[in-house]
Amino acid sequence: MEIISKCSVPNNIAVIGIGWRAEFFLRIARALPEQFEVSGVVSSRANKREEIRNKWGLKAYQSAEELLENENPDFVVLSISKEAAAEVILQLAESGIPILAETPPAANLGELIKLNKKLGKDYPIQIAEQYHLQPLQQAIFRLIDSERLGEVNYARVSISHGYHAVSLLRKALGIEFENAEIEARSFEHPIVKGPDRSGVPEKREIVSKRHEFAFLNFDGKLAFYDFERDQHRSWIRSQEILIRGSEGEIKNSNLKYLKDYQTPIELKLKRVEAGINQNLEGFYLKGITCGEEWLYQNQFLPARFSDDEIAVATALVKMKEFLETGNSFYSLAEASQDQYLALLIKEAFQERKKIVSKKQNWSFRL
Repeated sequence: MEIISKCSVPNNIAVIGIGWRAEFFLRIARALPEQFEVSGVVSSRANKREEIRNKWGLKAYQSAEELLENENPDFVVLSISKEAAAEVILQLAESGIPILAETPPAANLGELIKLNKKLGKDYPIQIAEQYHLQPLQQAIFRLIDSERLGEVNYARVSISHGYHAVSLLRKALGIEFENAEIEARSFEHPIVKGPDRSGVPEKREIVSKRHEFAFLNFDGKLAFYDFERDQHRSWIRSQEILIRGSEGEIKNSNLKYLKDYQTPIELKLKRVEAGINQNLEGFYLKGITCGEEWLYQNQFLPARFSDDEIAVATALVKMKEFLETGNSFYSLAEASQDQYLALLIKEAFQERKKIVSKKQNWSFRL
C-alpha cells in the first residue's frame, strides 16, 4: 500500500472553545505534531484557561482579539455552540482571519442568511462537517464517483442526526441546492439508556427516545432520513446506509453491481487494520479495500485514531489545502443548505405537513 505523504509544513492553528468537540482538534494536534501546531486556545472562563495550560500545555487567551494580537495562526478553528457561532464568525471575519467553523455555522435560517450575505462566497471559511470524511464514507463516495452504481436515485441514511445525515444524503444523490419536497413523522418509544458524551451508564434505566423519519424528494431523487435519538452511540441499535443506482447498490459494507447485464458482482468493503492477532505493525486502520482496489488509505499512520478523529484530522488538512489552492471541501453555502434542510425536517415533524424548500441567498452566489 502506498502511504500518502504527510504535510511538509505543520498547520499552525488556533482553537476558539474548549468543550468536548474542541478537544478532538487538540488530541489530533498532540498526536501529530509534525502536521499540526496549536498556537493558542481561547476560553472566556478562567478555570478553562487553567485547564488549557495544565492539561494541554498550551497558551490560553481570554478572547479571540487577545489571541490574534499575540499569535499568527494560518487559520482559527471555531468550536462553540451553534447558538453563538454566527455572531463570532462575523466578529472574526472583521480581522480577515481564515476560519474553520464547527457544524452547524448558525442555529436558524435568519442567521444563515445573514452569514452568507455578510461573508459572500469569497471569504476564506470552511465548515468542519466530518461525517463525509470518515473512512467508510470516503470509500463509498469514491464508488459512487466511479459510476459503478450508475445513476444514483435513492439514498437512505440511518447514521446520525439532522444536518450530518442531510449532508450524506445530499452528497450521495449528487444534489447541490435543488429544492426538495419534505414529509416527516416522529414517535417516542422506550429504550434502555446507553452511553453518551459523559461515558457509559452507571445503572439500568429506561428512557424515552424520539425516532424520526423524513422523505426528501428532489424531483425524483429520493432521500430517506431515519434516525433514533442517540442511535449513533447505542450498543443495541445499528447504523445503516443504503445507496441505490440504476446499475447497483451499496448497503453498509456490501457492494452489488453488474459487470455486464448478465454478470452480477458482489463485493465487500473490507477494513484493513494493523495490530490484529500476530500483526505487530502498530494499532491503526490502514485503509478500506474492495476486491483488489484500495478505496481509502489512511494518511495519518501510525496515529491510533477513531474513524471520527480521522475525519476531523482530514478536515484540518483539507483546510490548509483550501487556503493554498482554493479548492473547497465543505463550504459555508453547503453547510447552510444542510442546516436549512435539517430545520425544515424538524418543522415537518412538528407541523405534520408537506414542506417545500426554497432557494436561499447562498445558492445564487456560486
